[in-house]
Amino acid sequence: MKRTTWVALCFARRFHSSALAPSVSVFLVLTLGVDPLHASEHRIWEEFSGDKALVHVERLVDLGPRPPGSETIDKSRDYIERELRMFGWQVIRQAFTGDTPRGKVRFLNLIARFRALASTAPSFLLCSHYDTKTFDTIRFVGANDGGSSTGLLLELARVLGLHPNLAAKVELVFFDGEEAYENFSETDGLYGSRYFARQLADSGTGKKFRGGILFDMVGDHSLDVTLPTDSPVEMARDIFASADALKFRSYFSYFDREMTDDHTPLNAIGIPTVDMIDFDFAWWHTADDTIDKLSAQSLQIVGSVAAYYLSEFALKQGADF
Repeated sequence: MKRTTWVALCFARRFHSSALAPSVSVFLVLTLGVDPLHASEHRIWEEFSGDKALVHVERLVDLGPRPPGSETIDKSRDYIERELRMFGWQVIRQAFTGDTPRGKVRFLNLIARFRALASTAPSFLLCSHYDTKTFDTIRFVGANDGGSSTGLLLELARVLGLHPNLAAKVELVFFDGEEAYENFSETDGLYGSRYFARQLADSGTGKKFRGGILFDMVGDHSLDVTLPTDSPVEMARDIFASADALKFRSYFSYFDREMTDDHTPLNAIGIPTVDMIDFDFAWWHTADDTIDKLSAQSLQIVGSVAAYYLSEFALKQGADF
């Protein structure tokens, strides 16, 4: 072994578990072509922490309701951006104004790409919405609906950041305006994902994405992830296989119908996208969607299965959906 490589590996072992780990991984890959976790032996699903994901959810919920255009969603956006940058991601703000039943509203999607290997074009989307539904009569903090998926995606960003070659293949998107003001329709709800998909379609850049996962309501204590019946068949099969490999298959099943969610506009423009959602949630769109209804173990299960699927299926060379 060359001395420079030996020194680098010693350096990696010393700092791998510290806050410098993402920087160390980037250093090794870019300067020596060495991945400290050995590319052929990635077990990134073991690095995902449900506890860390739950901490993110708690911090978002502590801000209070986060409807589009509010001061609190601005604060949540700042928090998401700070965390992503710390994990090695470059964040782009995609701002737009949408016509809603309450007039024109300013929305802002957050798009993140791994900055260390910017020359590699991402080919897979990981998405969540981070807004909460607008209510006039209740205080809705959306711990599960909006909070859980955002916390999970931030933890996935940390884990992927330890593996630059994988992170470079992924684009993270935090959608604003998922919730409808009245009822989901062609003109109400899914504001952020519809705008994002339209920009991809108009620019012709959507073809670079071979697939995606949308996370929504994934933290319920009583976890039952239900993939909609219109999920891309091959992707659903591989997600179930990933869950089976980790002995979590009992937590994953098909929903009994199709689902309108932020994956819908992506599928409509030809990006096969699965909605990982637990729609069996008694406190959906109520004031009781609070942090005590969530479980770090549930976030651990969903995050681990997603990481396994990414590592062993979606991001493998030659993967096809």
